[in-house]
Amino acid sequence: MEIHYSDLEDAIGLIRLIGSLDIEGVGQIEIRFAGYCAGERPRIIVDLSEVDFMSSIGIRLLTLTAKSVATRGGKMVLLNPNPDVQSVLEITGIPAIIPIYSHIESAETVLKSSK
Repeated sequence: MEIHYSDLEDAIGLIRLIGSLDIEGVGQIEIRFAGYCAGERPRIIVDLSEVDFMSSIGIRLLTLTAKSVATRGGKMVLLNPNPDVQSVLEITGIPAIIPIYSHIESAETVLKSSK
């Protein structure tokens, strides 16, 4: 599992995940992922376009982090999951907790409005 971070305009962070969000993959990125989502009022886009598999521990990582971000006045959104990952997210009810967008511009617009 790979994790890449970049800063976008207006203090929005973009986290790109590549690989499988299974027990091994989550173990490889969990600490850095949490670190990228730290601070007051973080606004984070998590790009899932190159995640090819997501297990329950991957769902747990996303939901716990999103809730932590929200308690600190921030917001986390998901970007462009592939159809298999999208299906897992929908079956588990994630879109009710973490919004999912197919275009980065839409995700950025929502986060910019949540200042």
